[in-house]
Amino acid sequence: MQDRDAEFGEYLDSRAAVMRRTAYLLCGGDWHRAEDLVQTTLTKIYVAWPRIRRDGSVDAYSRKIMVRTAIDESRKAYRRRESVVEELPEVPSAPRHRVEDAVDVRRALAQLPAGQRAVVVLRYWEDLSVTETAQTLGKSEGTIKSQAAKGLATLRRLLGSGDLAGAGDAG
Repeated sequence: MQDRDAEFGEYLDSRAAVMRRTAYLLCGGDWHRAEDLVQTTLTKIYVAWPRIRRDGSVDAYSRKIMVRTAIDESRKAYRRRESVVEELPEVPSAPRHRVEDAVDVRRALAQLPAGQRAVVVLRYWEDLSVTETAQTLGKSEGTIKSQAAKGLATLRRLLGSGDLAGAGDAG
């Protein structure tokens, strides 16, 4: 058990930052949802650790779990409802090195449907091939190409037209 925990801890130390950034993009720029997504993903990885470690597919498994969980969460009705609160929650401040263009890209990314967003993040952020993305999402390569093209076209339209007012202000 200690070996399992040590191995898992090493994996976590090496991949935590990348997982958080990917989750942030998959959640449309919402750090709170991204943290929840990472925690859910890590829980699922830990449960399956002996099997995935033996297979040598830890990164592929974690990407697949994270993307599927993000898509599942985006479909849940409670994520779509607004709730009234007395006080606004604190929003983490963006690091100083971020430029306005990065904010615009995140806002545009947040407006994509969850499936297209997952394809764009995996293809262009995680730098996976069409084949790897298709395997991760359990879809055909043609679907991945189509979703990537639609997602990029929407991003270009949004970024070119300035139709980003108020979208994805969580980050």
